Amino acid sequence: MADLENHGDEKHNNPTNKFVSQDNLKRTLKNRHMSMIAIGGTIGTGLFVASGTSLASAGPAGSLLAYSVSGIVIYFVMTALAEMSTFIPIAGSFNSFADRFVDPSFGFAIAYNYWYSWIVTAATDIVAAGIIMKYWVPKINPILWSILVFLIVVFLNLFGARLYGEIEFWLSLIKVIAIIIFIIIGTLTASGVIGGTNYGFSNWKIEGAPFVDGFGGTIGVFIFAGFAFQGTEIIGITAGESKNPSRDVPKAIKSIFWRILLFYVLTVFLIGLIVPYDNENLLKSDIDAVAISPLVLVLLKAGINAAPDIMNAIILTSVLSAGNSGLYLTTRALYSLAIEGKGPKLLTKVSKQGTPIYCLAIGSLVTALLCSISLIGNNKVYVWFVAVSGVAGFLSWTGILFTYWRFRRAYIIQGYSLDDLPYVSGFYPFGPAFSFVFLVFIILAQGYESFIGTKFDASKFLQAYLGIPLFLIPFIGYKFIKKTKLVPLNEIDLETDNYLSLGFENVRHQKTTVKDKLMSIF
Repeated sequence: MADLENHGDEKHNNPTNKFVSQDNLKRTLKNRHMSMIAIGGTIGTGLFVASGTSLASAGPAGSLLAYSVSGIVIYFVMTALAEMSTFIPIAGSFNSFADRFVDPSFGFAIAYNYWYSWIVTAATDIVAAGIIMKYWVPKINPILWSILVFLIVVFLNLFGARLYGEIEFWLSLIKVIAIIIFIIIGTLTASGVIGGTNYGFSNWKIEGAPFVDGFGGTIGVFIFAGFAFQGTEIIGITAGESKNPSRDVPKAIKSIFWRILLFYVLTVFLIGLIVPYDNENLLKSDIDAVAISPLVLVLLKAGINAAPDIMNAIILTSVLSAGNSGLYLTTRALYSLAIEGKGPKLLTKVSKQGTPIYCLAIGSLVTALLCSISLIGNNKVYVWFVAVSGVAGFLSWTGILFTYWRFRRAYIIQGYSLDDLPYVSGFYPFGPAFSFVFLVFIILAQGYESFIGTKFDASKFLQAYLGIPLFLIPFIGYKFIKKTKLVPLNEIDLETDNYLSLGFENVRHQKTTVKDKLMSIF
């Protein structure tokens, strides 16, 4: 530890150190908040609803393979982010790291890309909440419900990270309990203990299964699975408002792999055992057809007739959680840009509760605009927004991995010891390298359908690839205007706002009991 502290003293004397402390947000998130936020980001409509489309498109084995590999990829993304976020726990997280460890223009593009991605997500889920309420009260216009949910989400974000963490804790807890109960019921149903039918692997042996449409079908589901996991990186953003990030972030990240395995992979596996891929209801698995979610189909086969109402309530908590998180994340992304001088100085103002108030105002206005486009405008335009947002998520993950590669190289070149890191990502460099190549492949391969057939589909092509130039334009524009350059590895600032300078301790080498390890999973 002394080596790191001494190295930090030298770094403070480096005149090229242009970063200043941005410890203006309040550190109010507790360990239990961080743990639930980590898993809350991995359970949403991608599992509750879109898993049905995945099963229909690729079959039980294809969908299981896609979700399993995607889970491994996102695990390496998360551990890479955790290593950086625990060493330098700031609110901007990987948006700021991209600026500091790669190039200011890269950080600019990553941050605005992430801001756009989550502001669209927030709007999508607010609209979805109105559609879900229509299931129970069809006589009331969904627009009114969406307006109410929008006001609730804005209100919650006014009160800083502590209320956000508390709300996310309880909403995530509901989702976790629901999935655990589903896994128990699904296991009993698949084995014939309840429902009267022992399914075994019979649905893996029907015509066309277990892999449907071969390579093309599975590739398409990799995209669905990747979209489903978007949001896991929230834990990196919240490190800047954690009471003890060097302790709490590693705890939350270490449990991610097992939670993905238990909650996502096992759920997809059970659905594939019980529901045949050619069930016509699976093709209708969108947010407007929640009553026939694949999880509902399983519960109905178990004899639970109230399944549609139960699942509707659970999915409502998911979209509320996603809408709340979306506005929280866009606010922090814009704030990090302003702190770094890439936005108006006015946006750096923080309320007494620790909320970047003007960043929240802008995020709320844009969210309201996108909601309006969906509710009363041209729906096709909004579909394009959502498509580009999905690509933005993949680009963010790719950016995290590239930034992490630069961080680790700079850390070693500048003489720091890995023993001084609060958290060390495993399987370096092979795990992050595999994940980076995989994500680039998915980004490039996702529009393959536009090339299939006798006629080129320009609409599908643009929906698949428009996100790439939307990332490159701010990157090239900022580089051209500001004349930025790739930061040399030996000049990368590893001192400002690192965990020691903020007064935190390295708890990595403290012993943990078997009980602690088991409890971290749940």
